[in-house]
Amino acid sequence: MKYLHTMVRVANLEISMAFFTLLGLKETRRLDHNAGRFSLIFMAPPGQPECPVELTYNWDGDDGLPSDSRHFGHLAYEVEDIYKTCEFLMENGVVINRPPRDGRMAFVRSPDNISIELLQSGDSKVPSEPWLSMENTSHW
Repeated sequence: MKYLHTMVRVANLEISMAFFTLLGLKETRRLDHNAGRFSLIFMAPPGQPECPVELTYNWDGDDGLPSDSRHFGHLAYEVEDIYKTCEFLMENGVVINRPPRDGRMAFVRSPDNISIELLQSGDSKVPSEPWLSMENTSHW
């Protein structure tokens, strides 16, 4: 068995792609299906084309898109500096739903409510402010 990708359905392709670009992912492949009126956009971290997330976008909208997407679980990405990553995301309007109080793990949500887990590479960082006293926001 071989891992291929993780698929998430998105309501607004441009906004969702911008979010995943903030995480550092790049578009690696795009398939536009005119007959089916949908697009599949694969985005992966640089140098890791074997680890894509597939954004599925239905051109005519998607009445079946869940409002919470909690049935999915989450995507997980390792980051070099959890604090710098979270600070960068916040500066770009992303809510940190579960701050990295432990210096190890944080959660954010995509524009389509997909949970994204961010994990510190290697050892946990020393817990520090402002993260240490920051409360959770909404669900993660």
